[in-house]
Amino acid sequence: MLKNVLLTLLSLAIAIGGGGGSVWYALKTQDGVGAIRIGQWTAFPDIGTPAADPYSKARVAREGVLALGRAEGLSFIAERDSSGEQLMRQCAYTIEGGFPTARFWTLYAADQSLGAIQTARPRLAALQSYQVLRQPNNSVTISVGSRPAPGNWLLTEGTGRMYFVLTFYDTPIASSTGLSDVTLPRILKVGCNA
Repeated sequence: MLKNVLLTLLSLAIAIGGGGGSVWYALKTQDGVGAIRIGQWTAFPDIGTPAADPYSKARVAREGVLALGRAEGLSFIAERDSSGEQLMRQCAYTIEGGFPTARFWTLYAADQSLGAIQTARPRLAALQSYQVLRQPNNSVTISVGSRPAPGNWLLTEGTGRMYFVLTFYDTPIASSTGLSDVTLPRILKVGCNA
């Protein structure tokens, strides 16, 4: 009798622990259900719509974010550079390339909660489309790191993991099915502090 009770309790513990762990992993990963990947960037285009999958709805509820609808915009998150390595705050990067058509876009460096990295300087760890310098071919090159750089510079400080969040507002890519035709900027590692 006691053996059956212990086996039942063990089975319940494994089922609840395994189920909870798998849900936590599904909500934490950037390659979850409903995700699309363009280069290093991942987006969930249905996250603010009634067609969103249950995991996307749970992600919005857990993080307490206001999700953009398809007609409003689309957010992309990068957690790795072009070589597939995890983005780190103590490293310097270059974000280069063209940006899709949008009325306005923002780019910021984020911590694990996807909130903007806090810096000890008055400069924010964020840029937006109206303040960047563009190349003659309309592409943008952004230097990312703790040391000031000429041109477009995105400040990052500290150590540990980092994410880039790139959000396009009022853009045709958010409401179309042609997301596979979109190209996003590359993230190249320049070096790391020793």
